[in-house]
Amino acid sequence: LSLQAAGSPLAATGGEVSNLSAPLSVKPADGTSKLLSVKSQVEPGDTLATEAGTYARVKFIDGGEVVLRPGTQMKVDSYTYDAAKPKEDNQLISLLKGGMRFLTGALAHRSKDKVSYVTPTATIGIRGTEGGIQLGDDNSLNVDVGSGTVVVTNKGGELEVGVGQFACVKGGDPPPTLIVNGKKVDVPQNIGGGIGKDHGS
Repeated sequence: LSLQAAGSPLAATGGEVSNLSAPLSVKPADGTSKLLSVKSQVEPGDTLATEAGTYARVKFIDGGEVVLRPGTQMKVDSYTYDAAKPKEDNQLISLLKGGMRFLTGALAHRSKDKVSYVTPTATIGIRGTEGGIQLGDDNSLNVDVGSGTVVVTNKGGELEVGVGQFACVKGGDPPPTLIVNGKKVDVPQNIGGGIGKDHGS
């Protein structure tokens, strides 16, 4: 994969850990396992796992970010971003367990159809946004949107979810539905506050 940030033709990573409250482990594509720290690199093929009580924030080279909640497993299935080559844009992230908040970066703003978040229950397509995804123990899925719009799709149908709205998808094939008084996927201010903004941390 060629992962290049503008002005950094030798960049070879998808992103890095920018904030971390406790141990964060990673299993790269080669199947090994190790612990990450702040400034550790995150590569395509990596599966990240947070322990109980661990929040972790990852910033990608296009400016997109994710904040993982405790007990979460997330895989960076693919990630390709080169400011000079928009046709090669690609970001696919799988939420395997737990929950996270996400903020899309330059890649999604110019190539909205090239960004997806996949769960065992449904796929979330991005329209340039900030939101949250939470999987239940029964693989039920809750989605909230802080800005922009997402499209939640499964075998049962498709649902557009806008700012301030909440959606739920049950396991199996029932279509996604909007719900009232849904719960936002929360993250602590010291890890996820001002997500998407560079405060030099």
